[in-house]
Amino acid sequence: MIRLGAGRPERLVAVGAHCDDIAIGAGGTLLALCLARPGVRVDALVLSGGGGEREQEERAALAAFCPGADVRLTVLKLPDGRLPAHWDEAKAAVEEVRLRAEPDLVLAPRTDDAHQDHRGLAKLVTTAFRDHLVLGYEIVKWDGDLGRPTAYQPLTPEVAERKAELLWEHYPSQRHRPWYDREAFLGLARIRGIECHARYAEAFAVTKLVLDLGD
Repeated sequence: MIRLGAGRPERLVAVGAHCDDIAIGAGGTLLALCLARPGVRVDALVLSGGGGEREQEERAALAAFCPGADVRLTVLKLPDGRLPAHWDEAKAAVEEVRLRAEPDLVLAPRTDDAHQDHRGLAKLVTTAFRDHLVLGYEIVKWDGDLGRPTAYQPLTPEVAERKAELLWEHYPSQRHRPWYDREAFLGLARIRGIECHARYAEAFAVTKLVLDLGD
């Protein structure tokens, strides 16, 4: 197993189709990175849930998942499950984030995610952020679309437990869902940890990676 670092990321972009996507897919990575890099800037974009309870949940959650970070969050009001019908607005929002941020790392959904909103956003990200490291996070759901990841971020037990706690605390609107519980979050993290010789981990898909091993 080869371990490659991404330097010292100081600016991140994190995007989600729905409020809670970023936290579910990459909350542990955000916690670990922000704790290690106080003052890191996080530009976050969520395409749906704006103007109501879901946006309030998202703002409180990202503040907790990014301790000490400069978080700049935009939450739009696109209808859930209808991203293909609002392609132009979604594309403009992603491009606007690209114009204001020059990130060291981009966290986004996977391009092969079964949910049309996740998948569509992932495709927009790969066209807008052509020269950046984009990590595609995974979200467990009934579709059974979990695959074979290509990148891992090991998580300490403390960070993994904290992620599960924050997800339950900050998204009460989702607690009724059958898959939304501590067991599911830690179970997947444990499996991904096994795959990278760690106790827990978050896993990501990488569609393109440029190496510079000559120096």
